[in-house]
Amino acid sequence: MAQPATETERTELHRVISPKLLLFFIVGDILGTGIYALTGKVAGEVGGAMWTSFLLAFTTALFTAASYLELVGKYPRAAGAALYTHRAFGIHFLTFLVAFAVMSSGLTSASTAARAFGGDYLKEFVTLPTVAVAMCFIILVAAINYRGVSESVKANVVLTTIELTGLLLVIGIGVWAVLNGEGDASRLNDFKGGEAVPALITSGAALAFFAFIGFEDSVNMAEETQEPNRVFPKVMFIGMAFTGTIYLIVALLAPMLIPVDTLAKSTAPLNEIIEVGAPDFPLWVFSLIALFAVVNSALINMMMASRLLYGMANEGVLMKVFARVAPLRRTPWVAIVFTTVLALALVTSSEISELAGTTALLLLCVFTVVNIAVLVLRREKVEHKHYRAPTILPILGLITSAYLASPFSGRETSQYKTAGILLIIGIALYGVNRIFHRQPKPTDEEPASKKELPKDDDAGGSNELPDAAEDDNGVAATDNVPSQPDSSSEKDSPVA
Repeated sequence: MAQPATETERTELHRVISPKLLLFFIVGDILGTGIYALTGKVAGEVGGAMWTSFLLAFTTALFTAASYLELVGKYPRAAGAALYTHRAFGIHFLTFLVAFAVMSSGLTSASTAARAFGGDYLKEFVTLPTVAVAMCFIILVAAINYRGVSESVKANVVLTTIELTGLLLVIGIGVWAVLNGEGDASRLNDFKGGEAVPALITSGAALAFFAFIGFEDSVNMAEETQEPNRVFPKVMFIGMAFTGTIYLIVALLAPMLIPVDTLAKSTAPLNEIIEVGAPDFPLWVFSLIALFAVVNSALINMMMASRLLYGMANEGVLMKVFARVAPLRRTPWVAIVFTTVLALALVTSSEISELAGTTALLLLCVFTVVNIAVLVLRREKVEHKHYRAPTILPILGLITSAYLASPFSGRETSQYKTAGILLIIGIALYGVNRIFHRQPKPTDEEPASKKELPKDDDAGGSNELPDAAEDDNGVAATDNVPSQPDSSSEKDSPVA
């Protein structure tokens, strides 16, 4: 059944993202800085069996992706995790913190890519001050973002194709080398000594998770995607399965061909594979591909951050100024300027490892909340068909996300300090917003966490009927509610 008219009429953004463009967006956002820069670091944490950490990180991401798919199907709006948090709990402060954490994760991820761009890969061509290069890089990404989502996503298609070609090149060279007798497969069972194997796996997964983030950004493009309810589930699972397979292959090839000690010290671990498998291959070619990869990561994350601010302003959580759209380009220019300024501050004050770790930590905390929210929101009905995840998936997503975000996973203390500073800034902004800007009046709609499940004896005379899909088989769910004017614009507003 088509979406209610008001859901499409309310959006001020152009629906220009087709299923193919969305697939490139998801693949391009997951692939990039993580796999190009962190492979050796994970090997140093775990040992030759680093693939186990990548597998755990991928599984955790997949569990949470199922929760996001159910929620974006029910509420195809740009606000993403913050919207889901408000619908479930109705706590303005929590909603603001989730929104700020997601935005901050996009900025720290983009800043990580910017610092990587000014590092070793660029030095294959020219040696320039890393911070200066990173700042110019962020400004260039902002200019592309301002040009429009259509131009940005089309640029993403080109960049994704280039970085995917680079990873396939690495895989092809690595497989050829193994088939010709290079490498040592016994390293795949080696764990670093001195710690228990489960602790090593989770410690590595806490770091490797950075390589898998990005799938959650796509829900913030829901208002610019064609038929989001129908398109998102299939495209999301295809994109994640594809990128997960590539990552696992690289995680298997790297320790087979390169000693773990060498991998752990390398700032360009994929170059090491090429040097062993194809010593005559010009490394500058692959370095150029790696530069395109980090450009793509930064572009998509800056797009996400600005669209999230735009969505939150429309929902009343942030000041309306962030919802201003450029008349000609139809892009949220104030949100783009604001996120660019924050990113410039990050690239001048933090190192790559701290930025990457903080990104994963912030998102794992958000994923914990989202996995709870999807279960709470099972009590809230919508009029249109949507994907429903098997209940076990959000439960497993909650457990794994919370554990990898905790100190028990082996996460470094400095990452909690950086995340804490960012959240304190968010709390300060929240206070300023509450004091100096009039808040919208609370709606009469109760959060889903305070609602009661529909009673069977009310089914004949109520507009809210039990969900048709109660068997948790993951198929599309339908709420059989009589056709009536949509009120989602009032219900969805994440305000106190």
